[in-house]
Amino acid sequence: MTDKRTDEAGGTEFRRVAEELRARITDGGYPLGTFLPSQTTLAGEFGVSRDTVQRVLRELRGEGWIESRQGRASRVVKGQRIHSSAPRATRSRHAMTLGPLIGEAFEQSDVSLDVYTLTSESLDFHIHTQAERIRNGAITPRRIALRVVLPSATESPPYPRAKDPRDDARLLERLRGITERHTASLRKVLGELRAEKLVPSVEFEFRHAPLTPAFKLYVINRAEVLHGPYIPVNRPMMLDTGEEVAGLDVLGLGATLTHHVRDSRPDSPGSTFVASMTEWFEAVWELVTEEGRAARG
Repeated sequence: MTDKRTDEAGGTEFRRVAEELRARITDGGYPLGTFLPSQTTLAGEFGVSRDTVQRVLRELRGEGWIESRQGRASRVVKGQRIHSSAPRATRSRHAMTLGPLIGEAFEQSDVSLDVYTLTSESLDFHIHTQAERIRNGAITPRRIALRVVLPSATESPPYPRAKDPRDDARLLERLRGITERHTASLRKVLGELRAEKLVPSVEFEFRHAPLTPAFKLYVINRAEVLHGPYIPVNRPMMLDTGEEVAGLDVLGLGATLTHHVRDSRPDSPGSTFVASMTEWFEAVWELVTEEGRAARG
């Protein structure tokens, strides 16, 4: 049996706890201004050591989610903000966060998601959430189609960059590790839905483009678009070894997203934005991604 301490040293437990706490904050589980549970409580809930929890809290603090003071619980100081062009009356009772928007999309019979992103970390969490709803019988989509454009692994992006250039390679390896882990996770969960015949039609494809994303984009059912910038920040970044490396990174989670909806007027601001970003994604998918160019070669 694998020793739990060895597993934690490799970063598995650290990543699991960090991803779950980020998801809770962005989807309003821990609202702005509230306090996270104590380190002892979090360690007990997740079945990890306090040292792992402390490392996670340092990571969240470096990303700007929380602030901590000696002897006090960590307070949430940043959440996911989404500003929508849709009238509130047309939206559900849910708070305007990414989770409920993805959830509403999966309540349709035909689900289409086109995503342009740096790592697919947040997408992975939300697709797993919807897969659980499908398994529980809460939703019954007949078709799921997911297309994701990611940066090429051969590119040397402007971020992350270490304060000490000798650490650049380690930060780039960290970024690629995050991307590969979540891409593999998405392939697995969607492949299982298809193999278990829980959804009659499941299609998914990941392509790479020689572009460094300055923004993230979700085109949802070709009727809604979420768009938001990656914000450059100087912060410590946690390696799987537990070591912190100072440098330049970008934050997608926590950045303000704008939500645009196609309506009955083709020249309305919402309809225009959805149409233009849908066209942009299609052009990148067909003309810029490496797989798209190879298919036409």
